[in-house]
Amino acid sequence: LDRIDYDFNNYLIFVLTKLKSEDEPTRSLSGLILKNNVKAHYQNFPNGVSDFIKSECLQNIGDSSPLIRATVGILITTIASKGELQNWPELLPKLCLLLDSEDYNTCEGAFGALQKICEDSAEILDSDMLDRPLNIMIPKFLQFFKHSSPKIRSHAIACVNQFIISRTQALMLHIDPFIENLFALATDEEPEVRKNVCRALVMLLEVRLDRLLPHMHNIIEYMLQRTQDQDENVALEACEFWLTLAEQPVCKEVLCGYFKAKVVATYISFLLYIRHQGDIEEDEAIPDNEQDIRPRFHRSRTVAQQHEGDGIEEEEDEDDELDDDDTISDWNLRKCSAAALDVLANVFRDDLLLHILPLLKELLFHPEWVVKESGILVLGAIAEGCMQGMIPYLPELIPHLIQCLSDKKALVRSITCWTLSRYAHWVVSQPPDIYLKPLMTELLKRILDSNKRVQEAACSAFATLEEEACTELVPYLAFILDTLVFAFSKYQHKNLLILYDAIGTLADSVGHHLNKPEYIQMLMPPLIQKWNQLKDEDKDLFPLLECLSSVATPVYQRCVNLVQKTLAQAMVRDLVGNVLHQSQPDQYEAPDKDFMIVALDLLSGLAEGLGGTIEQLVARSNILTLMYQCMQDKMPEVRQSSFALLGDLTKACFQHVKPCIADFMPILGTNLNPELISVCNNATWAIGEISIQMGPEMQPYIAMVLHQLVEIINRPNTPKTLLENTAITIGRLGYVCPQEVAPMLQQFIRPWCTSLRNIRDNEEKDSAFRGICTMISVNPGGVVQDFIFFCDAVASWVNPKDDLRDMFYKILHGFKNQVGEENWRRFADQFPMPLKERLATFYGV
Repeated sequence: LDRIDYDFNNYLIFVLTKLKSEDEPTRSLSGLILKNNVKAHYQNFPNGVSDFIKSECLQNIGDSSPLIRATVGILITTIASKGELQNWPELLPKLCLLLDSEDYNTCEGAFGALQKICEDSAEILDSDMLDRPLNIMIPKFLQFFKHSSPKIRSHAIACVNQFIISRTQALMLHIDPFIENLFALATDEEPEVRKNVCRALVMLLEVRLDRLLPHMHNIIEYMLQRTQDQDENVALEACEFWLTLAEQPVCKEVLCGYFKAKVVATYISFLLYIRHQGDIEEDEAIPDNEQDIRPRFHRSRTVAQQHEGDGIEEEEDEDDELDDDDTISDWNLRKCSAAALDVLANVFRDDLLLHILPLLKELLFHPEWVVKESGILVLGAIAEGCMQGMIPYLPELIPHLIQCLSDKKALVRSITCWTLSRYAHWVVSQPPDIYLKPLMTELLKRILDSNKRVQEAACSAFATLEEEACTELVPYLAFILDTLVFAFSKYQHKNLLILYDAIGTLADSVGHHLNKPEYIQMLMPPLIQKWNQLKDEDKDLFPLLECLSSVATPVYQRCVNLVQKTLAQAMVRDLVGNVLHQSQPDQYEAPDKDFMIVALDLLSGLAEGLGGTIEQLVARSNILTLMYQCMQDKMPEVRQSSFALLGDLTKACFQHVKPCIADFMPILGTNLNPELISVCNNATWAIGEISIQMGPEMQPYIAMVLHQLVEIINRPNTPKTLLENTAITIGRLGYVCPQEVAPMLQQFIRPWCTSLRNIRDNEEKDSAFRGICTMISVNPGGVVQDFIFFCDAVASWVNPKDDLRDMFYKILHGFKNQVGEENWRRFADQFPMPLKERLATFYGV
């Protein structure tokens, strides 16, 4: 088989480079198949094959066909990215040499390959490993900025652009000629060149503002022109300039001169004339295009210490606030310009209003819908930055916008939803009958609009209003639920996902007010109906699960069933064996464990949210048996989520977990492997929770886990969350079984103290410090060498409970009495002043 593979790769390169009788697409396809083979198996290619491919590539980089040149370029850069730049020393010199070729095709092909290498391997090109080839390459690229071919000029700038953000030294040495050359190409007739010039200037703004400042006047003039470039890609790059400039401290200063008329006028006209795509009025009956719906990825649960106001692995805020446009949420010119206006409003605040208000009045009340729609977008874009200055105008504007919600044009209705959501905070601060009630009434009508984009915008706006208004919505709950439930029967696939979010947000915002039987009876049937329609493989389960977990607990049994079903499928597959999977992979697909992970995480959320009341649900189910299987799953994410659930059930209803501890603890011990950070982290946390519940009965299990925990806390480069959880768990084990843990005190006391000094006072920190104090009383010698670290950790407490403060007091004074006044004074002289003061103030030492 291997022999055939090698021959096949030789055959593929032959078709690409030598078989000129074949048509170009076939030759190119042959090259792309070879590229995939290189990606997957290059390290197994015999030298003869890889050498043949390399030499053929270099000989054919100047093929007369642009398609073949590009394919050869992709193949070269794929080989280079497999760590081959070191083993192919002639590649870069040869490509640089070919740039000087009289033949255009050769020059262009070599440049295309170099551009791809610069994109894929920028880091290694700037390392000692290759003897810093950029020192030669960058000056070489700069020579081609003046080349007669626009394609070559474009390649040259694109190559250099790869090294701006990293402040590569070879480029920084030539920064002035680079900038001069950019200016010389500013009005190039080729859009691709202008786009790359704009991109370069935007990046230079971030990294070498000092070099641009002397030319700022001209650059701003230039960017104002390019923002209105005929070519949309150029305009989009130029538009990014304003977003980046707004982040620079000098923004206000450098823009002041232009601000009054030019920037504002440019922006407004810009937003005005960017026409919408697909202006369809009634489309609610047209099925969604499934490719337009972005996949949602569930991230399995990681347990972290909540301290300094942050949780580990916070979900990225996926809400693009300016997401008012286009069925697919793509970054386009209109959004970029609205975002730029948003950031500029945040820089200039109410100064901006002076220039925008006269224009705005004209736009908002304009008879032409396109103009009015752009005005409403502008009003939304400046909401955050100019809120203070807008307040006097809002009593007139909000009613006008509420009227625009019933405009005959769908695009006016949808943008109005978004803009009103940007002023929701002000609306909610006013007497509810004046603005909130009419706004809510109209928004609910728009949720039932006949246009899908309006439905989406209204649903999102309503979710924002729910977050701002919270219990202010309680009087209108029946009306709101009526509308949201009716929307279930109207909505296509994509908007259903947003509807789930609006319902979940409503439940979170009004809390227990939703727990009336009549409300639950309205809401649960359509949710359960959707729930029953969805197959266990359907990715829509994720948002629906999130929505349901906010609304009620019937979810519990479904989650248990999901776990059971996935485990059963996995077991069947294992019984049938890999033989069938390998011989008929299509019929025997591996079960999708994402659903099991989501279900385990949702059960964790329920255990956390319901606390002790989940006990009856656990009692009536086989969740602990299933969890025992999940904890031994091959897939780390399944184990990670099952350990999180174990910890949460331990806290919520330990009476059901306790009988299984003898089975669970050895598994937890074997998962204390810091190579898998999240698995290790959750296992560590669960052990700590179990030890608090078990008390002295934890003693038989200490040996299974303690050595690994001490090893982890002493490892270099262990992530902060894992260190903190490990320290808390060691402290808790020492609290319940001090005789077993205290003998090892000296091995972990220093990293223990340094990792817990930064976390906020909380219950977990409290139990851990009680443990350390108990262990010190059993083995005081274990802390002597690192006592200064213990003092520092004690001083990190803002407000310990009285009995814990007494424990600290006794240890500090005991140590001071033991060493004597003179030695203590010498010891305390090493303390930084804040530590000295805190210990004196709180503990009198």
